[in-house]
Amino acid sequence: MDIKLPIDKDGGRIAGVIAVVAMFMAHISTNMGWLGFLMTVGCLAFFRDPERVPPSRNFSAVSPADGIVLKISQCTLPEELDLPGEWKKVSIFMSIFNVHVNRAPVAGTIDRILYTSGKFFNVTLDKASEYNERLATFMSMQDGVKVIFVQIAGLLARRIRCDVTEGQALELGQRVGIIRFGSRVDIYLPIDATILVEEGQVTVGGETVLADLKKREVRCGNA
Repeated sequence: MDIKLPIDKDGGRIAGVIAVVAMFMAHISTNMGWLGFLMTVGCLAFFRDPERVPPSRNFSAVSPADGIVLKISQCTLPEELDLPGEWKKVSIFMSIFNVHVNRAPVAGTIDRILYTSGKFFNVTLDKASEYNERLATFMSMQDGVKVIFVQIAGLLARRIRCDVTEGQALELGQRVGIIRFGSRVDIYLPIDATILVEEGQVTVGGETVLADLKKREVRCGNA
């Protein structure tokens, strides 16, 4: 796992600017100074980036985000993702109170990164997957299994930052970027994946196991 400070790099810069402004505000008004202080603390809290310990289980897919499982479904991929067949989809909603640093759901290599501009509908709506601004990352595991995760901007989220590149090998749970403010992540898994979470369940990015991706052997004859 990559080791770093518990505050995302964007958060450190933004909090620093707010803190400087807060000091000037304090000279004008004590109340304004306290407001600036609270804004600084709130910024640091939003951009917190704690260390996570992924499970030591092979063939696992972990949650790429802190949040709540919004929906589990079976579907075809949106047109721009351009891969055939049926997939299992897990959607995770991130409120402004969640950690917003996102992590790799599987260990593997990035095949492609696709940015799609769009609108900023409420991410709890199904149409957010199709119409909102989003960034799709296609990954291949060592055994060839494909997994796609899509970072989706919402009503307040106006920036998706990507910290990885095509062709890069990622460890399970490795940091991949951040979505500023409330947002959503969709994970597309193979149709034969065994989903291990339920709708409404709270997830911890990089730690909560979403699914078992191990291919089951087909036995011939009597078991």
